[in-house]
Amino acid sequence: MKLTTMTMAAMTVGVFAFVTIPATSGKAETPLPMTAAAATPPKDDDHAGEAKDAHGDDDHAGEAKEAHGDDDHAGEAKDAHGDDDHAGEAKDAHGDDDHAGEAKDAHGDDDHAGEAEGAHGDEGGGDVVKLTPEVAKEAGILLEQAELGALGESLSLPAEIRFDADRMANVTPKVSGVIDRLLVGEGDTVAYGDTLALITSRELAGLKSQWIIAQTNEVLAAQALERLEGLWAQKITSEANVQTARAEHESAKTESEAAETELHAVGIDHAALEKIAAAPDGNNANAYLTAPLAGTIVRRAATLGETVTAGDSSAKVLFTIVDDSVVWADIAVYKQDISRVRIGAPVALKSDAGDVIAQSTVAFVLPVIDEVSRTATARVIIDNSDRTLTPGQFVIADLSVGNAAEVLRVPQSAVQLVENRPSVFVPVDGGFAPRAVMVGTTAGGYVEIRTGLEEGDLFVSDGAFTLKAQLEKDAFGDGHGH
Repeated sequence: MKLTTMTMAAMTVGVFAFVTIPATSGKAETPLPMTAAAATPPKDDDHAGEAKDAHGDDDHAGEAKEAHGDDDHAGEAKDAHGDDDHAGEAKDAHGDDDHAGEAKDAHGDDDHAGEAEGAHGDEGGGDVVKLTPEVAKEAGILLEQAELGALGESLSLPAEIRFDADRMANVTPKVSGVIDRLLVGEGDTVAYGDTLALITSRELAGLKSQWIIAQTNEVLAAQALERLEGLWAQKITSEANVQTARAEHESAKTESEAAETELHAVGIDHAALEKIAAAPDGNNANAYLTAPLAGTIVRRAATLGETVTAGDSSAKVLFTIVDDSVVWADIAVYKQDISRVRIGAPVALKSDAGDVIAQSTVAFVLPVIDEVSRTATARVIIDNSDRTLTPGQFVIADLSVGNAAEVLRVPQSAVQLVENRPSVFVPVDGGFAPRAVMVGTTAGGYVEIRTGLEEGDLFVSDGAFTLKAQLEKDAFGDGHGH
């Protein structure tokens, strides 16, 4: 290929034009297809010739055809810019038939529009916690009917959890002796009548021996009386002998009954009396310390080999047993509020964080004001079967006081915030759904419901927080957090 002076000048300034020139052999050559860069050919003759020199000779014509216009790449270029093969694809990418439907789905067409509607609270069941009755029962979900109840002003006072004095026992020995065996320790749970310790007691052995002797004397006296009465009937003995025999029998009987009473006093029942005479050697000295009630051992002061004394007011308590399934909450009521506290008023016990941990009513108010604190005591008896409350614990008591009005009320824990709206959960087909309500006064662990719930409607009184957590979990899992 020859380069003219003009061609070299054009190369110097970096201007190139691609045109088709005839071959030097004189044969007509097929024109090269114009590329996108050559869509507008230059007009002036000088550059046309330059382009011819630069890109139109035989050597580079084939190369240009191979690089820019041959069959293989021509199709590719055509596809890339809208020709037949890829035109459909490009059309799809920018809104044509095939992908238009997909784009529509992504931005609000029929397929996804229904999904969005159901996920955000429509009647399609998006706000229903699906639970079978069996699963709900296992989860502790309880239902109640909404009803009217007294609800006054709220008064918050300090309270202390205490053991129920009727469910507490201090165990001391009934006979003196030496502790030979300990069968329970602190923290153990015992039932009524369970053995706590074995005491070897000479005192008990002596009492049993006295009873055996007294019982034997009673039997002998009864036999002597019977014999003399027979002789008296035959006129063989005198009446005086019979009267003497009767007196001796009554005396022996009295001694036997006294010995038996002493054994009962130290814990020996009638069933044990029958076994005394036939007991192996040494067993009559065994005294068993038993539990007077069912509960938990909270204190044990006994040690092996220790000598214990019975009947002494200064003797230490060996075991302390408590039943904490029921506890007391003693509320300190200031003297100016005593007249406002009513027996039967609702009470909610709250933790320091404000969570309701138990609910009950005022059982009674002690008619005494403490000389030091100048407060009276309002006592609340609480079912503590789940062991939520611990004796010695301090809580806040929220009382309903004053002139209470009859309103539709539900437990405070039954009202949960769902989508920033106070709601209660109600049973629906297949599970539970939140229902928005308007709340009013809160007192004594109850909340007034003004609208959204009617008297007699079923609602979840216990377990509403669990349902709320499950509802939020389901909503998060659906992926609608965008």
